[in-house]
Amino acid sequence: MSAMPDLAADQIVLLGGGVLAIILALLVLMLLRPARLPAEVVNQLHHLGAGQERLRGNLQTVSETQANAQTQLVQSLEARLATVQLQMQQQLAQMQERTSKTLHGSAERTTTSLTQLQERLKAIDRAQDNITKLSGDVLSLQDILSNKQTRGAFGEIQLRDIVSKALPSDSYALQVTLSNGRRADCLIDLPNPPGPIVIDAKFPLEAYEALHRASTDWELKQAVANMRSHVRKHIRDIAEKYILEGETADGALMFLPSEAVYAELHANFPELVREGFDARVWIVSPTTCMATLNTMRAILKDARMRQQAGEIRKTLALLHRDVEQVVERVGKLDTHFRQARADLDGIGTAAERAGKRAARLDNFDFEELSEDEGSSPIPLQPAKGPVS
Repeated sequence: MSAMPDLAADQIVLLGGGVLAIILALLVLMLLRPARLPAEVVNQLHHLGAGQERLRGNLQTVSETQANAQTQLVQSLEARLATVQLQMQQQLAQMQERTSKTLHGSAERTTTSLTQLQERLKAIDRAQDNITKLSGDVLSLQDILSNKQTRGAFGEIQLRDIVSKALPSDSYALQVTLSNGRRADCLIDLPNPPGPIVIDAKFPLEAYEALHRASTDWELKQAVANMRSHVRKHIRDIAEKYILEGETADGALMFLPSEAVYAELHANFPELVREGFDARVWIVSPTTCMATLNTMRAILKDARMRQQAGEIRKTLALLHRDVEQVVERVGKLDTHFRQARADLDGIGTAAERAGKRAARLDNFDFEELSEDEGSSPIPLQPAKGPVS
């Protein structure tokens, strides 16, 4: 828009310069030859002067137009600049608001993350305390299992816990001394057959650990032989000490308080399990012992039901007698009810007749009394005793 006025002004300036050059040339000629200038030249000079005036006016108009255009351009630029500045301020305010919200959300998320991290650290601390406590318990358990006497007590405690959960308290006894002077860890009072059965806790932990620590063929061979020797000794001791004819059942249970040792025997020493069967000594673990005790509980329940069968029959007979007495008394009560109903019917009939006669007496209708109803006097009866 500003380039077009500048171009027109340049063209006008060039045109004016050319006209002035022509006028100057003509003036020079006139000065040099004043007498020879014709009238046409003078007219042309006048025309040129008038054109110069018009050119001057056009130049002034163009200058004013250019000034107005520049003023409008400056005003337009200022308006656009103000609009752009306002838009930039609005965008800057929006950006600041978004930045504030983003920073606020980031702060909240950071706070939440720090809180969660703190809670997790607390949980880790508690877990660390539990691990420390568990490590101490494991060390205590290792100390217990390293001693043969404490290891035996550990097996007895575990056996006591399992038996107390599976059987009634009056169906078993702990640390019972038999007639041969041997003390059994637990004696289950089962009915005959099979009779009272003994459960004895054994824990061949040293042989089992030696078996798993073996690193050479020779050590493995020695550990296997040691394992067989220990288990066979336990089987033989239980068969000799706790299977007594006429006093206990013809079998006994060897309780292993470790599932790992039990699995090792059945996986790699099946001949020892068969030897236990032949000696009527059944090897059980905590899991299989619980299943066996549940079976024994069913046997005890059935035996107690049979013991109570006589009492149940006696109670049923008494109940039948009571029912017969109730039926008899109901019959007598029904007879009394029928007699009372007949008496009530007679009383109602007599009351109705008495009402009719009272009505006639009230109306003094003595002449209307019929002979069959009241002609004969009513004999007086002697008074009876009170009705019971």
